[in-house]
Amino acid sequence: MKDKIGIGIIGTGFARSTQIPAFLECEGAELISVSSGTPGNAANTAKEFGFSHFSDDWRETAAHDQVDIVCITTPPVLHHEMVMFCAANGKHILCEKPMAMNAAEALEMTEAAKAAGVLAIIDHELRFQKGRKHAHEMLRNGEIGKVIHGKANFRNASRGNPDLKWNWWSDESQGGGALGAIGSHVIDGFRWLLGTEVQDVSCLLKTNVKKRTDSEGIVRPVTSDDECNLIFRFADSELTEDAAGTSSISMVEIGEYDFWMELYGTEGTLVIGMKGQLELARKGESKFKTVDIDLGEPKGDTGIGGWSLGFLEFAKEITTALREKKNSVSGAATFADGYEVQKVLDAARESHATGRRVSVSSQ
Repeated sequence: MKDKIGIGIIGTGFARSTQIPAFLECEGAELISVSSGTPGNAANTAKEFGFSHFSDDWRETAAHDQVDIVCITTPPVLHHEMVMFCAANGKHILCEKPMAMNAAEALEMTEAAKAAGVLAIIDHELRFQKGRKHAHEMLRNGEIGKVIHGKANFRNASRGNPDLKWNWWSDESQGGGALGAIGSHVIDGFRWLLGTEVQDVSCLLKTNVKKRTDSEGIVRPVTSDDECNLIFRFADSELTEDAAGTSSISMVEIGEYDFWMELYGTEGTLVIGMKGQLELARKGESKFKTVDIDLGEPKGDTGIGGWSLGFLEFAKEITTALREKKNSVSGAATFADGYEVQKVLDAARESHATGRRVSVSSQ
């Protein structure tokens, strides 16, 4: 077993609030290098968390000889180039979602990582929430029978503030938008929990805040979506039968930040909350009962607990796997999973553009 796993971080947004604090809690993880395209961010992050190296050039982090795994936490438009570089340099890779700008990029990234023989996983950390893992087991134990319908709802008012500055998130050409940021989690959640694929999708995207002022005071159009509405049809599997799904995703809805899934089966209904809390109602019952489970607690100042709880457990699994010289993490979303999710995202965008339901197999 390796004593230490060198961690390299590209990007200082989500990584600073969630990933870095989680890796600090992992036995055998060592923070080696951090980079950011914004001057000063890498230096400040290195000082705050104790990285031994920092740079404004991400290639220095990706090629650092003490870095074992590179965590790519940048806008999606940069993922393809960074992954290809990391694979060429024999680095293990944790890539933020959405994996790429389109399925063609995702396929190239998948093939490159496979040829390099490295660990290549997508940061769908919600899979590692204790509650979601328990829900995964409950479904396979037949707790609610065959699933016939699923719902996923995400509510966050943050981008409803018109004074929020224009940045990459406002730009479709950089991969910004609710569909990629949250829709990718929704799609992965359904695929993983239900052991199925999305056959076809209908999608309506909206931009509610249509203009923003950038950091230089220039008013710019917002080209990305801040609201996304989806209808899915799932393939039959051991857990699904003639199943459909819906999702409402909004970054502008006023109210408590929340993200929940509901799975309706022939023998009951299972509800999964943002932090992995579970509620179950069996056939014939008119009220939900809380499933007793230890959800854990986020460590330190790690922001919203739902994501942090999942990533803390995920980081431990990543570190352990690499210390044991494994090129896989049990239960993690692989690049192959990321490619399948990307095909659904591409179909959703085509559906919005054409106003029709789109088959995922056509992507």
